[in-house]
Amino acid sequence: MSLFIASAHAQAEGASAGGGEIFQIVFLVGLFALFYFIAIRPQRKRQKEHAQMVAALSKGDEVVTSSGILGRVTSLDDNYMVLNVANNVDMKFQRIHVHAILPKGTLKSIS
Repeated sequence: MSLFIASAHAQAEGASAGGGEIFQIVFLVGLFALFYFIAIRPQRKRQKEHAQMVAALSKGDEVVTSSGILGRVTSLDDNYMVLNVANNVDMKFQRIHVHAILPKGTLKSIS
């Protein structure tokens, strides 16, 4: 008989120790919050800054594309831009592929 009483007593102690489940939930929420502040939030900030830069493009800006091509913007469309990369050489790119807007006169100093 004492064998059954001991197991019942052990079950009663295990049922009252519910702090482990709460710790797991708090740990998962904390892990998600850490992931949000380390990965998701900075990426969204970079995306917003890039979208503002692409929206601010204007004719005559000197840019570098994500593929490394440097050129001067000669015309703009909603989704596309035409870059003058050399004398009589114009290339059409999507606006989202602009990596950076260069300071005026950069193309002359490079070539």
